[in-house]
Amino acid sequence: MLIVILKVLVVFVTGLVATMLMVWFERKVVAGMGNRIGPNKAGPFGLLQTLADGIKLFFKEDLVPDRADPFVFKIAPFLSFVPAFLSFAIIPLGGDFRDGNNGIVTWFGQETRIQLADPSVGVLFALAISAIAVYGIMLAGWSSGSKYPLLGSVRASAQMVSYEAALGLSLGAVILVSNTFSTSGIVESQSSIGNWNVVSTGVVPFIIFFIAATAELNRPPFDLVEAEQELVGGFNTEYSSIRFSLFFLAEFMNTVTMSALMVTLFFGGPQPIAFGNTVLDIPLIPNDFEGSVWLLLKTLVFLYTYVWLRATLPRFRYDQLMNFGWKVLIPASLGWFMLLSAQRLGRNEGWNTIVVTGVSVFVLVVCYALLQRSFSVSAKQRETEGSMF
Repeated sequence: MLIVILKVLVVFVTGLVATMLMVWFERKVVAGMGNRIGPNKAGPFGLLQTLADGIKLFFKEDLVPDRADPFVFKIAPFLSFVPAFLSFAIIPLGGDFRDGNNGIVTWFGQETRIQLADPSVGVLFALAISAIAVYGIMLAGWSSGSKYPLLGSVRASAQMVSYEAALGLSLGAVILVSNTFSTSGIVESQSSIGNWNVVSTGVVPFIIFFIAATAELNRPPFDLVEAEQELVGGFNTEYSSIRFSLFFLAEFMNTVTMSALMVTLFFGGPQPIAFGNTVLDIPLIPNDFEGSVWLLLKTLVFLYTYVWLRATLPRFRYDQLMNFGWKVLIPASLGWFMLLSAQRLGRNEGWNTIVVTGVSVFVLVVCYALLQRSFSVSAKQRETEGSMF
């Protein structure tokens, strides 16, 4: 019982602190890219600015619009905030995975993992929770009694439906290679750089996962849910005080969680960087906690990438977003999954790998060409029908 309580505290505090630091990090990096200073007053280097903003929002008046549904309006922020932390619970935050170890550590005489939960269907759990989070946004927009939040919430649901399929298919490639749904088992299977799933799956599933995850997070250039020029503030236009801050924290918590999940699925998670039998050690840190440092360093790369994308890329148009999801990502992820499946079947049956790969690629190219032809014919028909009116 003591171990469970300790792990709950570790996961909750780690997630909350990581979110606060992510807010500061994004503001500081974006300010630097814009030749500005950024937060620099509250605490050293402005590190306490997020805490100061949270305290300020906590004491502001909690306004509820007259036309809003009060109960749904008040509960919606929690439906976005809670799933963000639930997804973080299945991330292995440390442990010794080197030399075939399974990452189990001994605390207070008991063996455990440095993660709150390690369900046998961990990947499916993360996928389900990421889909549930959109309900908070949808209910927030619907219950506000205003057109701008409603349009933002409709965009959020359509965006999630469009990119969830591609996200799931890219995860299918990881499961196919790792032979497990467990996040700790996936980490165990990536003992060196050559065994990282980003290499084993052929890079394409990782690229698809990264793009689809960016769209699900509503991060630039896919932040159409909160497009200020079109929707004022999107789904949270009518929110203020602590409820607004819950949406704000949920957005950044989801970014941290998704970055850590990408590291876990494709880049070895807490596994140290290893080239064959050569392992890069971090001196003076016990092996059980060295994995936590590696996870942090790898996750920081993706967090910086998200900040860099926000500062540099323009926003997609809504039709471009939908077309890219349905016409590019889903066919590409499905085709690559079929290719990996054919290769796996060929190895199990003893078939020639080159022949299997060649035939699979040929079939996929033909299918893609037919699909694009179908899209172009449909587009021409719509143009013809539109010109008639």
